[in-house]
Amino acid sequence: MKLSDFGEHYRGYSGITHLMDDLSEGLAQPGTIMLGGGNPANIPEVEAMLQSVLGRMLDSGELVSSLTNYDAPQGKAAFLENLAMFFQQQYGWDISARNIALTHGSQSAFYLLFNAFAGRAGESRKRVLIPLVPEYIGYCDVGIEPGLLTSQEARIEHLDDGMFKYQVDFEQLEVGADTGLICVSRPTNPSSNVLTDEECRELDAVARANDVPLLIDNAYGTPFPDIIFSEANPFWNDNCIVCMSLSKLGLPGARTGIIIANEEVIRFFSNLTAISSLAPAGIGASIVNQMIIDQTLLPLCHEVIRPFYLERSQQAVRMLREAIDDPRLHIHKPEGSMFLWLWFEGLPVDTGELYQRLKNNGLLVVPGRYFFPGQAEVSVHADSCIRMNYAQNEKDLERGIDILARELKNCW
Repeated sequence: MKLSDFGEHYRGYSGITHLMDDLSEGLAQPGTIMLGGGNPANIPEVEAMLQSVLGRMLDSGELVSSLTNYDAPQGKAAFLENLAMFFQQQYGWDISARNIALTHGSQSAFYLLFNAFAGRAGESRKRVLIPLVPEYIGYCDVGIEPGLLTSQEARIEHLDDGMFKYQVDFEQLEVGADTGLICVSRPTNPSSNVLTDEECRELDAVARANDVPLLIDNAYGTPFPDIIFSEANPFWNDNCIVCMSLSKLGLPGARTGIIIANEEVIRFFSNLTAISSLAPAGIGASIVNQMIIDQTLLPLCHEVIRPFYLERSQQAVRMLREAIDDPRLHIHKPEGSMFLWLWFEGLPVDTGELYQRLKNNGLLVVPGRYFFPGQAEVSVHADSCIRMNYAQNEKDLERGIDILARELKNCW
């Protein structure tokens, strides 16, 4: 098979493909403990809410209408209007429906935005700057051109009880003439790190000083799905691109992402959508639009989703501490998302080898090396970490941690 340079670039196996293949393979093999992928938890109250909304949409004809009609490339107009009003009323943002566009999930948004702001630009070449890693595995291979990403390792702050926290090292942060976009996630997948409001303001100032946009990946953040355990306020302005998602709200199958940006960005992004895929899916937008109208969206997030993940994260930390009584286990302070980021200091094998040992015992996690996009080589620290999803049921979580504890003991 003869491919173009574009085709050859995507012919290789990537970290995100590995993760999604594991997710599919694990679901097909009964008994596999799925602590690797990013599938949200099955929360009964969330599922009941979705059943109720879908039932009313079916009765009114809205469900069939959403499935049998194209929306505009920007997305479902009624949802865009209501979502803009939601942000105006809740946070005082100066936005309208012209500042919002829908996508086929956040991943497709990153693909289009990264390649729109970085890559070949006349005689120059732009790159995406990630100001702290580890970062989201899905950023790694979205660039059409190789070398699209550059990044800086985070500063590590050691906390009590074997916890630690990543911070942006602003003293070392370099924004060059080749920077076309600055990108961060909040909370960060994989580490659960949450940038403080002050860090967001400082990154925004750096971006403005260098005339580049700041992209904030808000897939787990506030105001929805609000899987965030520290003090953090929503952040947006006309130089900021905020990407949100309905997946962690409980709708990963709806493949719906949301972009909030200035009108110029929304216009060109809508054009990209029309060219690449005609229009975004409408079913997820219709469901959440009804929840905004009913004023049930924020209560569901604040009173059900956030408490569920907070309690489960605390439970997972307790289980880890009981099963692995070793000072070489460091846990990133759980601040949000649905993952724990575990650092095994002095691990005598890389986490690729540890991953394979765990998989052979029926446990799926994700090796840390995949979460350092834009780095020239895999560091010792990167190859001593894993990401663990704690959204599964309590029994599977306990079994998985027991397998991890046994294999770590064998390694150490």
